[in-house]
Amino acid sequence: MNGESNKLRLIRIGIDTLNEFYVILSANCFVCKSEGFETLTRVLVTHNNKSIVATLAIIHSNIMSENDASLSESAWNELGAQEGDYVTLSHLPPVTSFKHVRSKIFGHAIDEHAFYEIIQDIVAGKYSNVEISSFITACSRDNLDINEIIYLTKAMITTGKQIHWDFPLIMDKHSVGGIPGNRTTPIVVAVIAAAGMIIPKTSSRAITSPAGTADTVETMTPVDLDLTRMRQVIDKEGGCMVWGGKLGISPADDIIIRVERPLDLDPEGQMIASVLSKKAAVGATHVIIDIPVGPTAKIRSNQGFLKLKEYFTTIGRAVNLTIEVIKSDGIQPLGKGIGPALEAKDILAILKNDKKAPYDLKNKALMLAGAILELGQKAALGKGKEAAREILESGKAYKKFIAICEAQGGFREPPDALYTHDIVATHSGTVVEIDNRNLALVAKLAGAPHDPAAGIEFFAKQNMLIEKGQTLYRIHAQTKGGLEYSISFARRMPHIVKLSRE
Repeated sequence: MNGESNKLRLIRIGIDTLNEFYVILSANCFVCKSEGFETLTRVLVTHNNKSIVATLAIIHSNIMSENDASLSESAWNELGAQEGDYVTLSHLPPVTSFKHVRSKIFGHAIDEHAFYEIIQDIVAGKYSNVEISSFITACSRDNLDINEIIYLTKAMITTGKQIHWDFPLIMDKHSVGGIPGNRTTPIVVAVIAAAGMIIPKTSSRAITSPAGTADTVETMTPVDLDLTRMRQVIDKEGGCMVWGGKLGISPADDIIIRVERPLDLDPEGQMIASVLSKKAAVGATHVIIDIPVGPTAKIRSNQGFLKLKEYFTTIGRAVNLTIEVIKSDGIQPLGKGIGPALEAKDILAILKNDKKAPYDLKNKALMLAGAILELGQKAALGKGKEAAREILESGKAYKKFIAICEAQGGFREPPDALYTHDIVATHSGTVVEIDNRNLALVAKLAGAPHDPAAGIEFFAKQNMLIEKGQTLYRIHAQTKGGLEYSISFARRMPHIVKLSRE
């Protein structure tokens, strides 16, 4: 499609499709008719020598003329277009890398070059959400062997930016998740930076949980920093807590995560590639991996833990990372808060050495921080946890945390929810089992992480004696609709907290 006659004038109608690019045309558009475009066709949209791949949507009304086109808000921003500008549309060349996805769907192993082609095309925007979901599904259910995960990890590193630091040791940590309230990162970063070590912590937003680390930290300080700002924070304070999606490191990961979220999937092979590609790309040299294990955690058996430990260690070595894997208790939630703001309040209570701060979350954060101190030779073997405790309880960690927040754009207190509702015990008994997955779902139905103040305060720990009418957990919501939706589900799942019969 060439020539002035094929240009379409842009009008803005304000359609938000998050990060998915859409171009909107009238059903009477001459370009649609001449090119044979249909709804959901992937097309190349060009404006002033810059192009994006967008999905076509067609409007059957008079809101637009046959000579007009509109864009989703994300596409306007990406192209830098203004209303009244002109764009041209053309057919997208065939995405040849999808043949490798089809091969994987049918159970065949694919090689390093195939993974690179797939990831390169995903980053270039050539894959629709449907095609990305096909790739995710093809790689799920343990369908990637260890070599394929290495290939995927390397492809995700090399298709994005890679950060290099002028320090010999760059420390990092990651938890594979699956346990509500498991928000140790801000505490660990504060302790490690206060110890004089370098920890440029990048984090993701939630995939299947009520809060990712970036969601939680964002209730206290900006996390949407670019690389220049991130370097300034590290140079000044030694640590940071930023959202990795802004930095351009392993960009395929954020695209894939965006599709995984509504699918409620986080396949092990892709999860390992996601974690290690970002650690390698951010310039880390030494990484602690926390794997909670429990009956309703993401990893449910010791056998699963040992396999994941081997994979993380081997794949880490392949991308020049020193990995130490730690098994932790995944039986029940950590802390009281589940959801961005509620988890942030737990973090602040621990950093401030509040006597009412949740001990279990504090203990785990100290364990992980201690392991990093030992790995970086800042503490003798077996002495790391006590060294971390001294930094925390002296107030140095809180001072460093506030300093990092100020360097990132300022500290603010996390918000409170407008509505709450208590879920109470229907009979007396001892807590014998906690369903982490459905507990997390209650928090998500209340609005977390989209509504930062939404979530759960959890009070019923394992083996605790509970009286009839005692509060098991408190739902927090920003809207009445979110509260009612969450309560309705909680009532249909009465054994999220299972009590023995006394």
